[in-house]
Amino acid sequence: MHEIEQILVLFLAAVVLAAAARRAGAPYPVFLAIGGALLAFVPGAPSLHLPPELVLALFVAPILVDAGYDASLRDLRDNWAPLVGLVLVAVVLTTAAVAVVAHTLMPTLPWAAAVALGAIVAPPDAVAATAVLRPLRPPHRILAILEGESLLNDASALLIYRLAVGAVAAGGFSIQAVAPTFLLAVVGSLIAGPALGWLAQQVLVRVRHIPTAIILQFVWTVGVWQLAEHAGLSGVLTTVCFAMTMAQLAPATIPARIRIPTNAVWATVVFALNIFAFIFIGLQMRPIWMDMARAPLQQYLTVAAAVLATVIGVRIAWHMTFNAAVRWHNRRRGFSPPRPMLRPTVGSGLVISWAGMRGVVTLAAALALPADFPSRDLIVLTAFLVVFGTLMIQGFTLKPLLRALKLRDTDPVAVEEARGRERMLQAAFATLPAAPSPAIELVRKNLKMQLGRPLHDGSSPFTAFGVDYDRHYFAAVAAARQTLLAMRKSGDIGDDAFHTLENDLDWMEVSDPLRAANADATG
Repeated sequence: MHEIEQILVLFLAAVVLAAAARRAGAPYPVFLAIGGALLAFVPGAPSLHLPPELVLALFVAPILVDAGYDASLRDLRDNWAPLVGLVLVAVVLTTAAVAVVAHTLMPTLPWAAAVALGAIVAPPDAVAATAVLRPLRPPHRILAILEGESLLNDASALLIYRLAVGAVAAGGFSIQAVAPTFLLAVVGSLIAGPALGWLAQQVLVRVRHIPTAIILQFVWTVGVWQLAEHAGLSGVLTTVCFAMTMAQLAPATIPARIRIPTNAVWATVVFALNIFAFIFIGLQMRPIWMDMARAPLQQYLTVAAAVLATVIGVRIAWHMTFNAAVRWHNRRRGFSPPRPMLRPTVGSGLVISWAGMRGVVTLAAALALPADFPSRDLIVLTAFLVVFGTLMIQGFTLKPLLRALKLRDTDPVAVEEARGRERMLQAAFATLPAAPSPAIELVRKNLKMQLGRPLHDGSSPFTAFGVDYDRHYFAAVAAARQTLLAMRKSGDIGDDAFHTLENDLDWMEVSDPLRAANADATG
């Protein structure tokens, strides 16, 4: 029972620290990491050791599925250029620069191990960045880029990491030897992810028992990750493709009475995993520090500080260079985005450049190194200090930076929501008979009341008016849902607006007492 008590204590500490961070207006990942580090040195404090592969499957897979499900394919396409720059170019440049710096400061470090270190610290953790930015309502384009980056940068970094670790095991690195493996991992993940998403949807659409449906979703999430890893594919890329496929298929087939509790459970679980992950980062301070007892600590700290400066500097250098090139292009050719969005500016480039905090993926990848890996102690210590340093330095200053720059846009998500409500209301009215009746008039009144404004508490102001009312009302809601699906498919609205409006329709559907009773009786 001792382990259970430790986990309960850690969760309680994480919840308290997260609440304190909200009250202080500080980013909760930073509070949790600091709190975990302080807690690690308290006599008798919990000592938590998890297998690295469990850390990735437990923390990363569900968070990726949640983010991938909410990600907007349209917004990813609209911002493909900065995303490619951050996901591929910035990761490769950071990996290479860190490898050179580490090998220069410590010549005994093999090149393959130096590359592994670079890949470990290359991918930022956008959970930390968005935890800081979302409450401040930054321009939508900045959030879309950072959240899109978080979906894909782990895949590119972990692929390089896997190749570097394999090169150490094989005693050398050969492009001819690793290229087929690299291509197989990428192409295989792009095929396996959507295929598994389609298969999962065929299973889940037949499940009407809500607890069973929720459990199966988590089983699929971890199962897809494990299957990809065992097959030599990219767990990150496969899981992201799986989630995006589910996001395209599920809204048209999963009933509202299942989706509403499912969304609530997923939001709770993902929040719990996030807070636990960051306090877990802090708790690793004591075992890592104790492992350094016989190591050349001063040299290791010098390498770690240099790597920390490198990962911050490379991201700024690359993205501000890219930002300058984009602004030069816009001055020459004009700025004509496919839909309204914030024009790239020096300020927006600075925010994206500075939102490079590292997180649980970096630490888990370091801890996953084999025990006999060259300079493993140095790599683990460096990874921890990079995570902790970026959370401290950038986490505490990102919020003041955004406020100082005063970046604003026209809130395109709110504009799309308003347009979506108008179109859905028109589609709903079109299903109603032209002949007036008390039931039809009540349907019109309630549809206008429900679709004309957001539903904040899930309550419904209408009561049933007999079978005639129910038949017309739910036919109108179904027409509104089909219009909403068509608008997302055509790109008229993005997924942020889509999920808000979908949630409103779900509450409209399940809030009718007669309909809910019938669903329970047949489910």
